[in-house]
Amino acid sequence: MSEESRGPGRERPKRILAVVNQKGGVGKSTTSVNLAAGLGELGQRVLLVDLDPQGNATSGFGLNRNQRESCVYNALLGDTPLSELIEPVEVENVFMVPATIQLAGAEIELVSTFSRETRLRQILEPVVAEFDFIIIDCPPSLGLLTVNALTAAEGLIVPVQCEYYALEGLSKLLDSVRLVRTHLNPKLDVFGAVMTMFDVRTRLSQQVVDEVREFFGEKAFETLIPRTVRLSEAPSFGQPITMYEPNGRGARAYRDLAKEVMLRVGA
Repeated sequence: MSEESRGPGRERPKRILAVVNQKGGVGKSTTSVNLAAGLGELGQRVLLVDLDPQGNATSGFGLNRNQRESCVYNALLGDTPLSELIEPVEVENVFMVPATIQLAGAEIELVSTFSRETRLRQILEPVVAEFDFIIIDCPPSLGLLTVNALTAAEGLIVPVQCEYYALEGLSKLLDSVRLVRTHLNPKLDVFGAVMTMFDVRTRLSQQVVDEVREFFGEKAFETLIPRTVRLSEAPSFGQPITMYEPNGRGARAYRDLAKEVMLRVGA
């Protein structure tokens, strides 16, 4: 990250938020990319860290994950300062630390590393003052990479898809949160739960919304992310929905989510 691209120094980001759910296909990367874009549109400097070896957030912002010599893996293993891996994306105010398939080996290689659960927190520390928000896109598991995200984060955003078994596994996730809070990161808490793939035409979607709001209480966001073809298409074009279909339902929903996030941090 060049000196020219840095903004004025800030004391701390407003929030370091990990987007996490050990279930796959719930909209983690979609939420990470589009929330980052929405916050960027609101004038917030955002760093998106792709911690998923699948690299969906990386490709979702149009960065080629197959033609990179280094990624967040190199910072986690101590080979490269994180600041050298930060890249701007097409959305103003948004920057990214990409992931490649290299990251898949990090789970094993970190096992023998000193302070293995706190590596991400350590490498983020030199850059946190440069951003208003840091968003971490987590892999669909509760392995060592996700534990690193939980240890670095101040809050969690939990995407929950509006489908059968939506709440399945969330108790295990919250058990992990309690363990990390007890042993590694006393600041950690659920910042919010966002309901994704909402289909206004089905009774099931509304039933899941009601269940999630009962489960998470006031931490459930009001914004519902709709199931739309455009939201599914946007990543294949390397664009957030706010660029791909700026006036569509998906873009409006993620802009509303970004505004809710801002309200919750008192901004």
